[in-house]
Amino acid sequence: MSENQNWRQRSLNALWHPCTQMRDHEGGADAQIPLIPIRHAEGVWLEDFDGKRYLDAVSSWWTNIFGHRHPHIRQAIKDQLEELDHVIFAGFTHAPAVELAERLSSIVPPGLTRCYLADNGSTAVEVALKLSFHYWRNQGQPERTRYIALTNGYHGETLGALAVGDTGLYRDTYAPLLMQPIYVQSPDAYDRADGDSWEDHARKCFTQMEAALEQHASEVCAVILEPLLQCAGGMRMHHPVYLSLLREACDRHGVHLITDEIATGFGRTGTLFACEQADISPDFICLSKGLTAGTLPLAAVLTGNEIYQAFYADYRDGKAFLHSHSYTGNPLLCRTALATLDVFEQDDWMARNSKTAALMAEGGKTLAAMPNVAEVRQTGMVMAAEMTPGGDRRRSYPATERRGLRVYRHALSRGVLLRPLGNVVYFMPPYVITPDEIELMMAVAAEGIELATRE
Repeated sequence: MSENQNWRQRSLNALWHPCTQMRDHEGGADAQIPLIPIRHAEGVWLEDFDGKRYLDAVSSWWTNIFGHRHPHIRQAIKDQLEELDHVIFAGFTHAPAVELAERLSSIVPPGLTRCYLADNGSTAVEVALKLSFHYWRNQGQPERTRYIALTNGYHGETLGALAVGDTGLYRDTYAPLLMQPIYVQSPDAYDRADGDSWEDHARKCFTQMEAALEQHASEVCAVILEPLLQCAGGMRMHHPVYLSLLREACDRHGVHLITDEIATGFGRTGTLFACEQADISPDFICLSKGLTAGTLPLAAVLTGNEIYQAFYADYRDGKAFLHSHSYTGNPLLCRTALATLDVFEQDDWMARNSKTAALMAEGGKTLAAMPNVAEVRQTGMVMAAEMTPGGDRRRSYPATERRGLRVYRHALSRGVLLRPLGNVVYFMPPYVITPDEIELMMAVAAEGIELATRE
């Protein structure tokens, strides 16, 4: 038995893997979805126990922005471990958490001066939802108990975050347990009418948001959305004008705006934060994933002083935000995030990413010319190719055909990790990917799409 086979079998005997029908892993290397044991990573490359390498074209679930095992980040963790590993964060504080809050406040959109630290993206969304509701309760408006969310959105899989999402694959099973948001049509540009621009479509879609706010503002805490890019919903994208219109409307109707920048933040969409492309500040911004460059799990929610002051009262008033996690503010995690911000400051990553995105766009032209690709779309360092019969935007392959899985399996055979979302083959590589690696990534994707769309 090879090392790979040994670890694969031990994993199957002991673990339950996420987002997986475990039966698909049965059959070893010939399984529907072969389980790949990884022993080492460096830069954009993963290596299994038998020495085969895989180009990590999805940044290990959209987190690993500067490549695996970045030397500065690794050293920062080692240094922090020599000083302080963990301490309760209620009644205590420490330098890494303070410095991280200060630095985040200095780079996020203006006005977000208070930082709440959490463990992961879903938890960050939970925190923002609870803070918004609790703010209105503290302000004497307990009737505000609802949220407005976009169709096709995804915000995580804890119950609150799941409730404000609209991806049926994750949500439907648990629907009886979930609060019911007010759904408004996503401004997803893929659904635009023939002849409409992305901006035209966003403006048309916004009329539904305006109507929802007009009707429900008095019972709504907040609107929540993923700015510019709905990731788990198929890498669907929209024009920044929607964010501008939404900020103005939320202000006018007295409703909070929560932007879920867990996947879109830290340079992924072409600016440090997606909100910048509309020149807006939300009331709450949720951050994770790239916050620690995919090294350790950490999340943050930032908000403004007005919201903070609504909780600032005498203990007997019962207005405190009593939400906590055992590892809130963990020093190792905070130091990892600080090291990630250091890396951002060491180079002009937005300029570098602009050049890398242009190379991706050039490679995407080959995919766009394929007969069964309806669209290749791109926002910054994210590109997606939509596979449809005959390239028709109004048709789709049945999910049961698992055409994306065919692309995935082919890519693994060629040493590239692609993980399509249904019929959408997407690319979200680490920022350190080279031109040659982009060429390989695109060539393997084209091969996979050609194989997957054969009748």
